Amino acid sequence: MPATKTVVKFGTDGWRGIIADDFTYENVRTAAAAIAHYVLDVEDGAAKGVCIGYDTRFGSKRFAALVAETLAGAGVPVFLASRITSTPALSFGVLHYKAAGGVMITSSHNPANWNGVKYKASYGGAGKPSIIAAIETYLEKPLPKAATPAKITEVDFHPEYLEAIKAFVDLKAIAASGYKFLIDPMYGTGSGIIKKIFEDEDIPCVEIRGEQDPLFPGINPEPILPHIQATREAVVANKCDAGLITDGDADRIGAVDEKGNVVTSHMVFAVMLNWLLERKQWPGDVTRAFNTTLMLDRIAKKHGRRLHEHGIGFKFVTDLILEHEILIGGEESGGIGIAKHLPERDGLLNSLVLANVMADEKKTLGQLVAALQAEFGVHEYGRIDMHINNEIKESAIARAGKIQAGGEIAGFKVLKVGTLDGVKFFLDNPGKGNPKTAETWLLLRASGTEPLLRVYCEAPSKETVQKVLAAAEAFVMNGAKA
Repeated sequence: MPATKTVVKFGTDGWRGIIADDFTYENVRTAAAAIAHYVLDVEDGAAKGVCIGYDTRFGSKRFAALVAETLAGAGVPVFLASRITSTPALSFGVLHYKAAGGVMITSSHNPANWNGVKYKASYGGAGKPSIIAAIETYLEKPLPKAATPAKITEVDFHPEYLEAIKAFVDLKAIAASGYKFLIDPMYGTGSGIIKKIFEDEDIPCVEIRGEQDPLFPGINPEPILPHIQATREAVVANKCDAGLITDGDADRIGAVDEKGNVVTSHMVFAVMLNWLLERKQWPGDVTRAFNTTLMLDRIAKKHGRRLHEHGIGFKFVTDLILEHEILIGGEESGGIGIAKHLPERDGLLNSLVLANVMADEKKTLGQLVAALQAEFGVHEYGRIDMHINNEIKESAIARAGKIQAGGEIAGFKVLKVGTLDGVKFFLDNPGKGNPKTAETWLLLRASGTEPLLRVYCEAPSKETVQKVLAAAEAFVMNGAKA
């Protein structure tokens, strides 16, 4: 009987799957063996070792132990987390221990029945595509056992990491501001972390959903609606000046203003960027994904900074940080990295940074966003995730690819088309050319691994966003001219 081919396939950070379906002990060992091969052959793993962490998901601690046993059995020393750990803390640990790499057992923002194996490279960030491709080449190769297994040392990755993020911001200024914060770790690895930092500094705060619960009851641990409706309500009920949210493994950030309005990841990025350029004046370029707000371009231009636009996924930010002097980079999903800290997303650090910006500018989060909109123009944003079969998805992308400049979408003339990652239409709109009027754009991007099509839009008004998204949805579903 022929052997069953493994279902393990590494993506941007690693591999993920449904627990007990394809995310099994056997397949986790397969993934771990491939990583062991790679670090031994390429990264001097036998001398440097590998850091391993795990999140709050069902079985994560045991899966982490399996990875540790597999690596140690091959002769790779292991620094194994002694407690539930956030992804940025694990990445920081890779640098702290000068390890060959890191493995994080997490499925980040996915539903509770998912888990995953993320690989972190020796530089403390996601493995570059070339690294992930190299790891995949070992998936079918047997892993020889070392004559003597290497040592597994349990460590706490938090102390050094927490000192680093606390030193990055001015906690005294945050305390002096008098602002009150709602903290929502969404039952994930961020539970209790920001709360303790704030309580130690007498910064007023309230934490909700701080229990570390593998079921993430009633939500997916992703800091977007509808999963953050409770955050919106709690901010208003507790009379807070901002709500700070982290996802399941705490590498992404979400936010809510003092009135309970969702502050998009685009505006979080813009607020942070403006503060870094005006207050900190640190050197470096700016990077942003193809599906992020063009307000970032306007802010960068004002300060004479080069802006790199790249494909969707934090791996592109990491690549640029490794190749250029980058100040900050980010993506639409709430993953933002400040290179001075790590070539990595960090929702916990970014939560502290947002609080620091509020303290320095003496503005609530809502007021900070309003100030940016007043200076750089109102930028509204919306997204639809269309769970459709692959035939409809592929047909929509093919038809969208035939629309050229001069065509029409939702009653707006198409000015130009971009194809860096998906199909992006820049549309004519009233006020075009006015520096206070946001450009209108629509992006259709198909998932390469799921029956999913994401539709993104930015425009000067919520009404225009909804109009364009509705037209795009109709175009996808019925083939009619949008």
